[in-house]
Amino acid sequence: MVQPGGGMPDMQQILQQAQKMQEQLVTAQQELAAAEVTGTAGGGLVTATVTGGLELKSLVIDPKIVDPDDTETLADLVIAAVRDATHNAQKLTEEKLGPLAGGFGGGGMPDFGNLGLPGQ
Repeated sequence: MVQPGGGMPDMQQILQQAQKMQEQLVTAQQELAAAEVTGTAGGGLVTATVTGGLELKSLVIDPKIVDPDDTETLADLVIAAVRDATHNAQKLTEEKLGPLAGGFGGGGMPDFGNLGLPGQ
């Protein structure tokens, strides 16, 4: 990004790139908030649906698994289904935001490389 002849980089270009990345990030976050993923447990007897923002939206329990004398198993299956759905939502987040986060050098700040500044 250093100008020919050793001049300073084009700050306008850097700002435009940063703005474009910000817009892509906002779009990806909006898509994630609207996305819904499911997780299951007990061979599909319990299904949980969460948003990309990790909000539990629905929980479906097959009546075959409901045993009034064994609520612990049902509770375990609910927890497992929610964990599975949450894990799937986190994977979706990584897929959506991973390429954008890579542009920030992993530290949240853009990696501008060597800007040709003294001492670099």
